[in-house]
Amino acid sequence: MPAHQPIPGIAWFDVADPASPDLDELARRFRLHPLDIEDCRHRPQRAKTDEHQHYIFTVLKHLHTNAGMAFDDFDIFLGPDFLITVHKGDNAAVERVRKRAADEKAQRLDRIFYFLVDEIVDGYIAELDEFAEETSTIEADILAEPTPEMLQHIFQLKRRLIEFRRITAGMREVVNAIMRREKGLVGDDLDVYFRDVYDHLVRTLDLVESYRDLLTGTMDIYLSAVANRTNEVMKILTIYGTVALPLVIITGFFGMNLPLPLQERPHGTALAVGIMVLSTVLVLWYFKRKKWF
Repeated sequence: MPAHQPIPGIAWFDVADPASPDLDELARRFRLHPLDIEDCRHRPQRAKTDEHQHYIFTVLKHLHTNAGMAFDDFDIFLGPDFLITVHKGDNAAVERVRKRAADEKAQRLDRIFYFLVDEIVDGYIAELDEFAEETSTIEADILAEPTPEMLQHIFQLKRRLIEFRRITAGMREVVNAIMRREKGLVGDDLDVYFRDVYDHLVRTLDLVESYRDLLTGTMDIYLSAVANRTNEVMKILTIYGTVALPLVIITGFFGMNLPLPLQERPHGTALAVGIMVLSTVLVLWYFKRKKWF
């Protein structure tokens, strides 16, 4: 896809294909460092911001909400008279920023740069809200009926949170570096806005830690539920075995190949069955009295 200007009359160039020769043309035109161009084309990179003599190069991590917390690089070159964004494929954040800049009649490149950072960070909180609902659902399902598939799902969620925390921590350092070392390319009046973005990232990290603790608690609930189910099964099997024990003794006694009392009586079988029924009733009565079931 060729580079285009989302807002006519503003030197914001958007490149939707890092392999495009338009990126090379922009690099020659604005004297961009070859290593930065290489970072744009060799993905993924860590979130970072690098300072050069006449521009800053920033790698942001854009979250694709419909891909299970999948992150992609969103690269930005900010100079005194140019703004270049590089991403792979269509990106809805670019269109939203274009509309926001048009609504607010933003003409400054540093303000559009802030819009881009803010738009990408705002997507983190929205994804965490959906993650919280998913965690609550699996917690309720575990209380109803724990299964090994649920445990696997919990491990998957924890891995996603670990990745999310790593990305968010890197983004926090990027925003902090922008506020402190931007070579005057970002106006001082935008510092308060970037501090707000920084606060959003700090809040995101706090939520990630909270949800990780919640998932750990959910795993404990799963293990407790499985242990309780195992105990219930063992209790039932123990009851069955204890109830059957007198029957085994009685049938084993009368099954011996020796002369036994009552074996010549016509009602001997009925008497033996009666003894077995009575022993079963007495065992069940004893268990009930002890409140074992």
